[in-house]
Amino acid sequence: MEKIELTVRAKVGLHARPAAEFVKTAARFKSDVTVSNLTMQRGPSNAKSIVMVLSLAVMQNQVIEVTADGEDEAEAIAALREQVESNFGEEE
Repeated sequence: MEKIELTVRAKVGLHARPAAEFVKTAARFKSDVTVSNLTMQRGPSNAKSIVMVLSLAVMQNQVIEVTADGEDEAEAIAALREQVESNFGEEE
């Protein structure tokens, strides 16, 4: 199992389009992937479910923990890390 803590810098947090992109990326992997909102102490939730990700209500500058467990866990963590750190492709 691999896990990482990340700060969500996107202005809208992990809502709407960023959440959809996050879920789409998580769904590419065979590993079980979960995400928690550490700042608000919510989760863990299934990172492959848009409803579950939105229920975490992650806002800008909150810290999330992403955990992956399975055969491609390292790749899943790396892809989700890149996505969060790039602000889901949105400009600052």
